[in-house]
Amino acid sequence: MSELRNRLSKKELKEKIQEDATPRNTLSFYKYFPIAQTQEFRDALFLNFDQLGVYGRVYLAAEGINAQINVPTENLEKLREYIYSIPELNKLRLNIAFDDNNKAFYVLKVKVRKKIVADGIEIEDFNPSDKGTYLKAKQFNELAKDNETVIVDMRNHYEYEVGHFKNAIEVPSDTFRDQLPMAEEMLQDKKNKNIIMYCTGGIRCEKASAYLKYKGFKNVYHVEGGIINYANQAKELGLENYFVGRNFVFDDRMAERISDDVIASCHQCGAPHDLHTNCANSGCHLLFLQCDTCKENMQNCCSQECMDILQLPEDEQKKIRQGKDRGIMIFNKSKDALKEKFEQGTKKDLNK
Repeated sequence: MSELRNRLSKKELKEKIQEDATPRNTLSFYKYFPIAQTQEFRDALFLNFDQLGVYGRVYLAAEGINAQINVPTENLEKLREYIYSIPELNKLRLNIAFDDNNKAFYVLKVKVRKKIVADGIEIEDFNPSDKGTYLKAKQFNELAKDNETVIVDMRNHYEYEVGHFKNAIEVPSDTFRDQLPMAEEMLQDKKNKNIIMYCTGGIRCEKASAYLKYKGFKNVYHVEGGIINYANQAKELGLENYFVGRNFVFDDRMAERISDDVIASCHQCGAPHDLHTNCANSGCHLLFLQCDTCKENMQNCCSQECMDILQLPEDEQKKIRQGKDRGIMIFNKSKDALKEKFEQGTKKDLNK
């Protein structure tokens, strides 16, 4: 069988979804369960999703499935029926986006990976299914009121800076694989306290809760369905919303508004702003916060250097991107890259 994949270019696909007025629903789901024949599972999933007009990204591994997708609203129930027809996924919770714009994805990608979440765990008897206790929104609010409860954000720095639960601890790491041992170390003196872990849709904090349990922590909880499910439950039940700001999401929306609070600021001028962008220079593509005024003044670039490169002919830009020192910076989301970029810009401004 030839490989099942998309044939149109990225540009064509983006134009297609922008012109399409079909109402769509964005959703996510995951589950840790053993998949013996990952490639066969992948091909069947691609065929069925493609027939239903699904866009998005799905990762499969021997340990389970992780999906962020959207589907035409008219096919939502058909999609649910198909997912539930897979025995291991029957009645699985589907997280419906809290703040949707119908344009989250423009292509369907289903990929087989070593793990559905890169965790760096090389422990033979570690079982990600032996997880902490689920908390629904109401249970989370009740436990969060206790001053002895420790709330831990298991997302990256750029996610935390635009929105997080009140009093949540940030684990200052750029990757989930680094966060796990760091979280264990940070919480060593809190082993007997109630520890609540959370993330965007639940997949990272679920594995993190299993990791802490394996390491001897006793009272480990995690928010069922992550921020997305919490926000929906809090709204439906009329509960107090403990999440402040935006929830960063990994699609073209970049974030969904959970509360009206703006807790972050533009990395260039310091004005209140909480929506990320990528530097328009393809050889940089740094993820950073840029307000509308700076976006216009800086041509959606993070620095004068990138603005200058953007004015060059495309063939010259390609030559610059081929440099090894710049190549490693492409799509960089690390704190160090962000700090270095804007410290350099400040120094240049002072030397003018």
